[in-house]
This record gives sequence, structure tokens and C-alpha cells, in this order.
Amino acid sequence: MMSSNSGQNEISKSNKPAEVELPPHQLSHSTTSQPDNRVIHPPASSSARTPVQPSVPPGVLAVYNACSSIYKTQPNPLQVTAVRKYWLDGPDPLDYISMYENAGNESRHIPPHWHYVSLGLSDLHGDGRVHERSAADEASGYGFELTFRLKREPGETAPPTWPAVLMQALARYVFQSDNILQSGDHVSWHSPLDQTESRIQHMLMAEDAQLYPTQSPFGFVNFIQIVGVCTEELKAAQHWNGPGVLELLRNISSAGGPWLITDMRRGETIFDLDSSFQERLEQGIEQEGSNLSGVSGFIYWEEAQPNEDETRNTELCAQQNNSVSPQLSATDTEKIKSMLQKGLRSGHHQPNQLNSRTGCDQSSESARKDSLDSNYTADQPIELVRTKSLDSLHLKFNSETGALLPLALRGRLKHGRHFTFKNSLNESAVTLVSPSVDGAIVDNEHKYAIHGTWLQVLLQEDFIQQLTQELDFLSEQNQVKEPEVFCWPEHKLSISILPESLINSLN
Repeated sequence: MMSSNSGQNEISKSNKPAEVELPPHQLSHSTTSQPDNRVIHPPASSSARTPVQPSVPPGVLAVYNACSSIYKTQPNPLQVTAVRKYWLDGPDPLDYISMYENAGNESRHIPPHWHYVSLGLSDLHGDGRVHERSAADEASGYGFELTFRLKREPGETAPPTWPAVLMQALARYVFQSDNILQSGDHVSWHSPLDQTESRIQHMLMAEDAQLYPTQSPFGFVNFIQIVGVCTEELKAAQHWNGPGVLELLRNISSAGGPWLITDMRRGETIFDLDSSFQERLEQGIEQEGSNLSGVSGFIYWEEAQPNEDETRNTELCAQQNNSVSPQLSATDTEKIKSMLQKGLRSGHHQPNQLNSRTGCDQSSESARKDSLDSNYTADQPIELVRTKSLDSLHLKFNSETGALLPLALRGRLKHGRHFTFKNSLNESAVTLVSPSVDGAIVDNEHKYAIHGTWLQVLLQEDFIQQLTQELDFLSEQNQVKEPEVFCWPEHKLSISILPESLINSLN
């Protein structure tokens, strides 16, 4: 699942960091695939000590210098390096991943660990071979490098290399989607990060505990640290926010501590380790809601109510509509992406507003009705013609995507916000809208409206409360027996939870 930043996964810069969920299916290489790389010692010329040989790319030198301020005695760390570089059509975007030995801090209960630092998400060369050229006051490449802190096992003399596979997979996602990972983001991975039996199967993103933003000749570079978490902690970040969960992790040394060190042997969640954290979580959700404003997932919709036969046999769903869903135009895609980014990057004190459509004055009720009605005149903007009102609606989710409906209702719409499900299989999207959201194409007379393949659904406050109560159990996927069909005839709305294979066939 991705918050867009889907994301499933997603991404606020004003008040709170973004929360974005990234779906593992969108990472073209899973953690089981091995990158085209090998462990080497970097040549002496790549030392961070001065003077440095001119052959070292300036962007590499900037990262080395940032690391040398911490690791003065490790000028030549072990590295995992791509044998065939990305700019030579290699599969892995990261040129290098440095691996440092960190002694920790016993007085602060920070254990010895391995510290991994990527090189390649920022601009290393400045010549346009990978990233567009940027000014010194702009972001270098994507503006960040990934880091990871892994607890060192007793007797371990060399760092494991599996974190490099993980970092390359995340880097591929960034390069393919152009979604930037920020502190507070979360990644649902659904697999042990090291491919063992570990409970650490997902990730949160945080600012690195020791590496601070640095300046390279090609722009600024932040260091975003990967933090391994359990499923329960991921759900807490989804339903509340990533920064809040990170703070809870910092308060327990065995769960990460001040430097957020990942221990793959950890078998207890923060809620097991401190029972008071569950109450803090519930209070946070109730008072603040969720920062997550959108995810990618498996979803389908149509203007129809499920008939009686379909309720008994959902295989008929696949026969209801044999047409392929239209693709969003580049303009519509950018609007959805912009809307998601705006929602993700605005704090909960900011007004809730969706991007308005070109040529539509949404402060005017008549203009809104013109854009929704099927009747139009030749002199109307073409954007208005493409917006259509629906009389009834049937939403279809797979169980994993449907499990986020309680989050959308309780954490977002009850707090006057919006939530978007972007289809992972095509460019369509569904945005659930509360009455206080500005800039929507829906209103009291037109509760369901589509623009291209972007659907907006207006839910009134009393209906939000009803849905929150009736659909709360969906968050526990093991309690959902596919198929599940829910109908609210008075609202002309139906929601089905279907097998993922069936959703795929519909799309």
C-alpha cells in the first residue's frame, strides 16, 4: 500500500512530516532479488581525508565528508557497489552503500551497530548523467540519501549486506515514481526485512540521528534513516502519524532508542513493552486524526448497486463490466499527485482543500452545477465537459486496501479532511471527501462525481459516523471473510470487499 506520497504509498513540511505509504508491488525488485553489486574496499583515492584526489566525484565527496565527521577513524569503509552503474543501464540506482561500524553509547543505552549510508539518490556527478543539474541552493538530485542502523550481533565482525538490497529497492521506487521519502513516511513491506522469521516487516522513515543535512556543490542533501518496525507499529503510524510512533520508539531502548536502531531479533512491539503507549495512541488518533491522506491499493468502482445474485456469488462481479477502465490524462494525474502532496504536506491546522479544476470557479454554486450536470453548451471549457455526476455508486476493494477504510473514516473524514485511494493497477483514483473540504467537485446535490477517472465521494458527518461504526472491523483483516458486501440504499452506496484476483480482473 502506498500513500502517495501513494502510496500505499504516500508522504507535512509546514507543521508535521509527510506520511506516505509505499506498496511493495510498486517496487520493481522485491527484497528477495539480489542487486548487481559486490562488497569491496573503496580505493584509497576515495578517502574523505584531505587532500582528496580529483577523481572522486564532488557529490560523493560531500557525503564522505559528512560521514567522516562521525567516523574519523574509518576513512575507507566497506562498501557495496553496483558493478554496472545505473547511468550505464545497470539495474541499481545507488552507486555505493557505505557500511560503518558504530560503537554506540553505553551510557545512553545505545548498542553497537552497523550504520549504512547510500550514495546515489543525491547528485554525485553534477553532469546530468543521472540527475538534472540543479543550483547550489536547490536539492541535489532527490535531495536525500538513505541510511540504516542495524544492531550488531555478538561476535559479528562484518556487516550483513542484506540492508543494501533493501536500500536499492527503495531507491528504485524513488527513481521510478519520483516520490521523495521524508521523515515520518512509512513503508508497508509485508515481509521480514532480512528474509528470516523476524517480526520486523515494515519501515518508518526518520531523520538520521547523527548525520545532519549537508551541502554539496550540486545542492543540499538530507539523510533519511530507515527504521524497521512491526506490523502493529506500522498500523499505529497509519492511523495516527509517523512522527508520533517514532517518538514512542525512541523512548524504549530495546525498540530503537534515541538513535532508532533496528533490532531484527526484537519480538515485542512497543505496545507490549509499555502498555501506556496504546492509550497514547488512542488519544492521538482521537485528538489529531491521521496525517496519512492517501494510499495506493486495489480498488474498482462503477455506477451500480450489487444485485441479489451478485451478493450471493461475487464471481458475477467480473462479468458486470468487461470494458477497460480509461486512463487518466497526464494533466489529471498531476492534479491527483498535487492534491495528495498538498494534503500530505499540510498540517491538521491548515484548511482542507482539493486542487480546483482549470476553468471552474468553485466558489460559485452555478459553476459547480454546470460542471456536474450532463447538459453543457459548446462555449464551456472542455474540462467541465469531462466531469460527470453519478446517481449511485459501488466501491470494490481487496481486503488489504479495505482495511484502511476505518483509518480514512476515523482518522481523516471525522476530522474534516479527505482521503484518496489511488488504483495500483491503473491511473484511476477515489477521493473520500468530508463536507468541510474546499475545492471538491462534489456537493450536497451531487455526492458522487467523476472527472476523467478521478472519482470523488462526499460523505456527510452523520453518515461518516455510521460508516465508522459499521466498518471498523475491516481493520482486522483476519476477521474479514471475502466476499463481504455492504449496502446503504438510502445513500445509494455499496461497498464490497473482494478477492484481489477479482479486483485485478475488473481493472
